[in-house]
Amino acid sequence: MSKWQVKLKGSAAKSLKSLDTGTKQRIGRFIDRLIETDNPRSHGKALQGKRYTGLWRYRIGDYRLVCQVKDSELIILLLEIGHRKDIYK
Repeated sequence: MSKWQVKLKGSAAKSLKSLDTGTKQRIGRFIDRLIETDNPRSHGKALQGKRYTGLWRYRIGDYRLVCQVKDSELIILLLEIGHRKDIYK
């Protein structure tokens, strides 16, 4: 089984730090399960529109992770973390 790595962009790391402990733990558990899979796309949804072409969305309760999946390097680059009402603005 392949092992994916998750890398956080600076803004995503800052957003993650600002979340409450329970939400951070929930996101952390989701990421742990995501990196164990062979295909992380099977757990997310492709985003559409000019700004989001090629990016993937993962849903964790009311929060969303916007990521770029790099197959050649087995890296999931976490670009944005936010509440569903604010993430796409």
